[in-house]
Amino acid sequence: MRILFWAGLLLVIFGIASFFVPLPRNETRGVEAGDVKIAVKVHRSERVPPAVSAVLILGGVGTMFAVTRRKTG
Repeated sequence: MRILFWAGLLLVIFGIASFFVPLPRNETRGVEAGDVKIAVKVHRSERVPPAVSAVLILGGVGTMFAVTRRKTG
């Protein structure tokens, strides 16, 4: 039961962090013609949609609540 509680807490932490921390993403785009290659590296930082963050938080809280209720009940 303790493992599920800690997993729920971890989901809550990831959910809260996903509101503030963007996910980095690197891409390389280029053209190749024979022996010549021209490439450009693109760096993007994208945030997770708020709905996904809310699902993580609610899932974590629900897991923690279910484990706590099961222990006492």
